[in-house]
Amino acid sequence: MTHDHDLVLRPTPAQIEAALNPPPGRTGGDLVVETLSGLDATTVFGLPGQHALGTFDALRRSPLRYVGLRAENNAGFAADAYGRITGEAAPLLLSTGPGALLSLAALQEAAAASAPVVAIASQVPAAGLGGGRRGYLHELRDQQASFRDVVKSVHTARTPSQIPSAIAAAWESALTAPHGPVWVEIPQDVLTAETTLPVVTAMDATPEDVVPRPELTAVAAHLLAHAERPVIVAGGGVVRSDASGKLRALAERIDAPVVTTFGGKGAFPWKHPLSLQSWLEDRHTTDFLEDADVLLVVGSGLGELSSNYHTFAPRGRVIQIEADAGKLESNHPALGIHADARLALQAILETVGERTDPTAPERVAAVLGRVRDRIDAQDLGLEQRVVAAVREALPARAPSFWDMTILAYWAWSAFDARHPNTMHSAQGAGGLGYAFPAALGAAVADPSRPVLAVSGDGGAMYSLAELATARQYGLDVTWLIVDDGGYGILREYMTDAYGEATGTELTRPDFVALAESFGVPGVLTTPDTLTADLAKSLATPGPSVVVLPALLRMFEPTHL
Repeated sequence: MTHDHDLVLRPTPAQIEAALNPPPGRTGGDLVVETLSGLDATTVFGLPGQHALGTFDALRRSPLRYVGLRAENNAGFAADAYGRITGEAAPLLLSTGPGALLSLAALQEAAAASAPVVAIASQVPAAGLGGGRRGYLHELRDQQASFRDVVKSVHTARTPSQIPSAIAAAWESALTAPHGPVWVEIPQDVLTAETTLPVVTAMDATPEDVVPRPELTAVAAHLLAHAERPVIVAGGGVVRSDASGKLRALAERIDAPVVTTFGGKGAFPWKHPLSLQSWLEDRHTTDFLEDADVLLVVGSGLGELSSNYHTFAPRGRVIQIEADAGKLESNHPALGIHADARLALQAILETVGERTDPTAPERVAAVLGRVRDRIDAQDLGLEQRVVAAVREALPARAPSFWDMTILAYWAWSAFDARHPNTMHSAQGAGGLGYAFPAALGAAVADPSRPVLAVSGDGGAMYSLAELATARQYGLDVTWLIVDDGGYGILREYMTDAYGEATGTELTRPDFVALAESFGVPGVLTTPDTLTADLAKSLATPGPSVVVLPALLRMFEPTHL
C-alpha cells in the first residue's frame, strides 16, 4: 500500500539551484522561522531575551507576524487562545531560564484545556547542556525538567540541522488529539551560528487520527439504542474536534438529554428541548445523571468540576469517548473508547438504531425547573441580572474569555455560549490572569469580530501591562473588570470554611484612569447601565475597559 507520505516529489532544476546556493547571512534562527513558515504558521507570540536574539533577528527576514506581550505567562495565554480559536498550533517564542519559567502557568492551562501551543525556547550555549554548570546567565541544571511534567512532549535541537526536524516533531505532537502544548529548546550558539543549509521549504507534520476501534463503537451504539434512560455528557473534546453537529444528530436520533461541561460550553444548543444546559454544580442535575441507565461521556474525563466535586456516582453503564488515553476510566469504570470525539460519534451514528422517547423533553424541563427554583430561592437577582446583561451585550458569535472570578463561576453554569468554541475560561488549570491576554490572542486570530474578556479586580492586576499590548496592536478587545475589592471567590470560600477571610482584601487602582493612561478608553458602569456600556464598547473598534463595581455572591453548593 502506498501512503501520501511515502511519495517523494522530485525537485525542479530551479529548486535544486536554490538549495545549492542559499542566501548568505542566515543562522540557526532563520531555520526556526523558515520551519514555522514551512508548517504554514503565520503568527508567533512571545518576548525576546538575550539567548533568543538569533531567532528574533531572523523574524526580520521572515513573513511571520510577531505579536509581543509584556510577560511570558501572558504571551502563553495569548498563544493558548490563538490555538483554541483557530485549531492551529500557535508558536510561542521564549528566552532561557526566568523567561521560560514564567510561561509555566500558561502552558499548564494549555495542557489542561488541550490547546495546541508550540513553545520554542532558547537555551544556554550547548556546552552547558546536560548539567555542565558552566555558570552561564539564566542557566538551569535541566531546563526541560521544569516543563516535562506539563507539556505533551519535549524536543531539543543541538545542531542547526536538527532544528527543522525537532520543530516538525513538536508540531505534530501539539496537533495530535488531544491537542496540547509542547516544548522545544535550542542553545544560544546554535541559534546564532551561521548556516549554509538550504532554505527550509514545506514541512509535513500532519498528525495521525485517533480512530476508534469498531467493535467498541458497535457496542456503544447497541447500548444507546436499547437504553431506557440514556443521557449524554458533552465535554471540551466535542468542541475541539468540531463534533457539535454530530453530537446533536446522535442526541436527536436516540432522544437523549445532553448536559455540557464547563469546558464544553456551546457544544449543544442551550435552548434545545433535550438540553440540560451546564448546571453540573447542582444536585438535581447530578441525580438525573446518576439515574441514567446508559451514560455517554464524550470528550471529558469527568473531573472535579464535571462531577460536582466527585460526588457523582453513576448507577448505570458508562460509555466514555476520550482522546487522552490517561483519562479513560480515570474516575469511573466504563466502556472506554480511545478516540477523537468526532470520529467516534461518526462511527456510532453509522450503526445506532433510532430510539424515541417523548418524555425526554419533559424530564429535562423538570430538572431545569428544579434548578431554577433552587437559585431563585437564594436572593441572587443581582448576579443573574449581570449574567443576562453580559449575554445581551455580547454578539452571538463573539468569543469571550473568563478569568477565575465569581462572574465566571456563574457563567460556567448559567451563561448561554450560543455557538461552539466561543466561550473559554481558565477552569482547566485554574490560574489567575488568563482572560485579558487570552482575549488578545483571540483578537489576533480573528480580527473580524470583537472579543470580550472578563476578570475580577484581583485577576486583572496580573494582566494590566497588556493594556500596552492591546494599544500597540489596536486589538478589538473589551475588558470587563468586576471590582469587588479583592479575591472575591476566595473571600467566600474562607468565610464559609473559617468564619472570616485572610489575605483576600486588595488595594487597587482607578482602573478607568489607568486604562486611559495607556490610551485605552475606559468607562465606569453599573448593573443598570452594564448592557448599554458593554454593547457600546464592543461595537467600537479597538481596546476598551468597562469597570463594574459590584459585590457578587455565589449560589449555594450542593456537594457538601
